[in-house]
Amino acid sequence: MPDKSNIPIKQRQQAFEHVDIWVFDLDNTLYPASSSLFPQIHVKMTEFVQKALNLSKEAASKLQRDYYYDHGTTLNGLMINHNIAPADFLDYVHDIDHSVLEKNTALHASIKALKGKKYIFTNGTVKHAINTLEPLGLSGLFDDMFDIVGTNYIPKPEKIAFDRFFSYTGLDPQRASMFEDLEHNLQVPHAYGMKTILVTDVSHPDFSDPEMVKADQINHVDFVTSNLADFLKPLGLDAHQG
Repeated sequence: MPDKSNIPIKQRQQAFEHVDIWVFDLDNTLYPASSSLFPQIHVKMTEFVQKALNLSKEAASKLQRDYYYDHGTTLNGLMINHNIAPADFLDYVHDIDHSVLEKNTALHASIKALKGKKYIFTNGTVKHAINTLEPLGLSGLFDDMFDIVGTNYIPKPEKIAFDRFFSYTGLDPQRASMFEDLEHNLQVPHAYGMKTILVTDVSHPDFSDPEMVKADQINHVDFVTSNLADFLKPLGLDAHQG
C-alpha cells in the first residue's frame, strides 16, 4: 500500500485538478488536536451530562463516551435518550476560551490560494466556528459554514447529514474534497466521489490510535497529512508551478 502521507507534489496536484470545492471540518482539523481547545469542550460535555442527569463525574464521563460511540455525538445520545434541548447543550459546551489558539499565517495563505468555493462543515455550531477562526487568523476565507443545526442535529458520519449539506450548498461531490480528523467521517464523502484527506496530529496521543496508524490501509482515505498548510500549498498553484 503506498504511503498516503508522502505523495509527490505533481502527483498530488494532478489528483486535485478537477477539484474546485474545498470542504473542511473544524475541530482538530483547522487547528492541531494537541492544542488545548477541544479538551475544554470535552470537559464541558462531561460537566453538562453530570449536571443534567445528576450523575457522578465518572458515570457522566462514561456515558458521554458511550453516547459518542453509539450515536455519533454525545448530543445525539442525550437527545435520543433524555430529550435534552440541543441549544442548551451546544451553548454550554462551546463556552470556552478560544484565545488559546495561535494564528496560523501559513494555513491562511494556503487556504486563500485555493481556487473555487470553500466551506466549513462541522458537528459544532457556526458560532463556535466563527469564534475559532478568529484567533487562528482564518476569518473571511470561507464562502459558507454548515453546522449541526443545519443537519437538524444529525451528526457526521451519518449519510443524511452529508445529504443535507449537499442540498444546502448545491455542490457537486465529484468536484469536491473533504478534510477531516476522523477517518470514519470520510466514508460517506468517499462513497459520493469526494477526495478524502485525513488530517492527523503526530504530537497528539491519539495519533497512536490504530485508525491513524493504519490510515494508509483504509480505502476511503485518499490522503493523510499531519501538516494541512503544507499539504494545501501546492494545490493552490497550477501544476506547472509545482
